[in-house]
Amino acid sequence: MATENDLKYMRMALELSVKGIGKVSPNPMVGAVLVKRGKVVGRGYHRASGSAHAEVNAIKSAGRNARGATMYVTLEPCCHTGKTGPCTEEIIKAGISKVIYASKDPNPFVSGKGARYLKRAGLKVSNGLLKSETQLLNDSYFGYFKNNRPYLIIKAAQTLDGKIATSNGDSKWITSSSALDYAHRLRSQVDAVIVGSGTLRKDNPSLTVRRVKGKNPYRIILSGSLSFSTELNLFSKNYDMKTIIATTSKKTEKKFSSLKHPPIIWNIKEDRNKRLNLKDLLVKANNFGIKSILVEGGAKVITSFINKNLVDKLILITAPRLLGNGISTIGNLNKKMMTDAIEFENQSFLPLGKDIAFIGYPKTRKK
Repeated sequence: MATENDLKYMRMALELSVKGIGKVSPNPMVGAVLVKRGKVVGRGYHRASGSAHAEVNAIKSAGRNARGATMYVTLEPCCHTGKTGPCTEEIIKAGISKVIYASKDPNPFVSGKGARYLKRAGLKVSNGLLKSETQLLNDSYFGYFKNNRPYLIIKAAQTLDGKIATSNGDSKWITSSSALDYAHRLRSQVDAVIVGSGTLRKDNPSLTVRRVKGKNPYRIILSGSLSFSTELNLFSKNYDMKTIIATTSKKTEKKFSSLKHPPIIWNIKEDRNKRLNLKDLLVKANNFGIKSILVEGGAKVITSFINKNLVDKLILITAPRLLGNGISTIGNLNKKMMTDAIEFENQSFLPLGKDIAFIGYPKTRKK
């Protein structure tokens, strides 16, 4: 039975884990706290992909005080060797007597095995404390293993009446500076960003992380016809070689042959409507090592992903403005009855200056 102190220490571990936001992908954010005789003797969190895990950092922080201590950690300790060694071995070696973890790790290399390994070594092990909070914080990590494909997030900035641009395509800027900062933070937290060729031609985006500190994601352009200039930012400033063209066209070699920093090319299958097959796109992304994707537009691309039931999370940033006529954020979803409308769970609202962001997870309908 969990006590108030157990809850307090796990909350500490959860707060520590947040420090890894935007730095640890494709790994999850994890925090750990070591407690001995009612006092915190060690703290740690996963700082960056490829670096020491939270458990190891907490053990180093505690030093000799780790022996006989209880570890509170937000995710089941790993028991396999990846870029770092197994945390279970370090926990046992440090002499820790008990491990309380929030959530089972969905990674099949770990799932349940880490806990069993510790139990066989004689440690007391329990789990489930702040489980939902941990999974929600690491939604893309858990979602990736649940669906066996990249976790897909749609982000759009819109007016109160649901428009992402005026009738002639002007969209700069709908939202405030605070909302733009938030959008750049989102980019820093995913492996890739997607836009359609219409957005590419109209906005000439860079899709890099500039307003906050963080790594640049891969930049995926969806285009069947390749009808755009290679002088646009995503090609002329592709210094990090992270621009990707996802296309059904066979004319890519000629199109990009003169570029000093040519884009990566993904040849995508056509669907029955002769458009890019979005499921094949996600297979290509998964094989490439991409585990999370932020879809930034435009409206046709956003609508296509929603219609294919491929959206895991929706973020709508709404500004207190009205346009009347304009380009709608989401197009036809072919819903005939109100009972067919897409509903959301675990929804929340985040103030961003004068704007507000809706964050929600589409409910899965029972078949």
